[in-house]
Amino acid sequence: MTYNTPLTVSVIIPVHNAGPYFHSCLSKLAATKPRPLEIIVVADGDSDGSWRLANDYGAKVIRIPECGGPARARNLGARVAQGDILFFTDADVAIYPDTISSIAGVFEKEPHLAALIGSYDDTPGASNFLSQYRNLLHHYVHQHSSEEASTFWGACGAVRRDIFLAMGGFNEGYKGAMIEDIELGYRLKETGYRIRLCKNIQVKHLKIWKPVSMIKADFFYRALPWTELLLRDRHRFNNDLNIQLNSRLSVLSVYTLILSLIGTFWWIGCLGITLLCCLLLLALNFPVYKFFYEKRGLIFTLKALPWHWLYYMYSGLGFVVALIRYYSLNHWLPKVSSFVSVQ
Repeated sequence: MTYNTPLTVSVIIPVHNAGPYFHSCLSKLAATKPRPLEIIVVADGDSDGSWRLANDYGAKVIRIPECGGPARARNLGARVAQGDILFFTDADVAIYPDTISSIAGVFEKEPHLAALIGSYDDTPGASNFLSQYRNLLHHYVHQHSSEEASTFWGACGAVRRDIFLAMGGFNEGYKGAMIEDIELGYRLKETGYRIRLCKNIQVKHLKIWKPVSMIKADFFYRALPWTELLLRDRHRFNNDLNIQLNSRLSVLSVYTLILSLIGTFWWIGCLGITLLCCLLLLALNFPVYKFFYEKRGLIFTLKALPWHWLYYMYSGLGFVVALIRYYSLNHWLPKVSSFVSVQ
């Protein structure tokens, strides 16, 4: 199929009680040059008046009385969009003046490209340590991953509208902000479409991360459903993004470290194993720690170590829990039920 230039871009934003972030999101969109063809805001059961703010900025507003999740909201926006390209972003994300033109330019130069994703920048909006750490880690992962991407990303992702609609959009079975974008990316790749990671297309994340919200998001909304998706559809564990080989080895090292620490109650020699695990974790993750040091200095890097290792710990736990759940529901329980029925 041949696409005429210039391509038009429709921006789609799902919003549910976005708070002050949303004002920054819309104001940055208003400053883009050239402007997108349209900005479509899907107010997903919001009760804080976010839809009114969208109206003030001249966006097309779709209001849903009850929250149904970002997958459904994005799909609704896509169905009314008129642009050649659908650009999905979040209400707590601020784009740059050239973001829209850069996205259109990539698709114009690569007529066979189906979708692209960008990256968070290295200057997150929130100043607290955890938000800086979390978003810098996300930036690092994207900046050091393959440009031939295996997944899609709803915070800064663009896809040709005809292809998106033909694929059926996001899976609305995901009711919360989970892995609906990753799942779409896998379907695109399985169908033979290309997704490109454009590292120069960057956006700013404004969200303030706190310990409970971060761990809850990583464990329940990422690790569990992502593992179940990989197992269900038999995806290969690609050495890309959050499932790189170094990450898997780091998970094993963290749990060996924990077991060796426990073992010191019975044998002091376990301290040597603990030390070796610490050194191995530092070696496996040296590039990212070097990045933290260059961006924020030594104190920041030292503070990041326990949080990074904690991330490996609960991500590994999420993998094991998802593995047990998957095989219990799909293999073990059916066999038990069959055995009982025969008896």
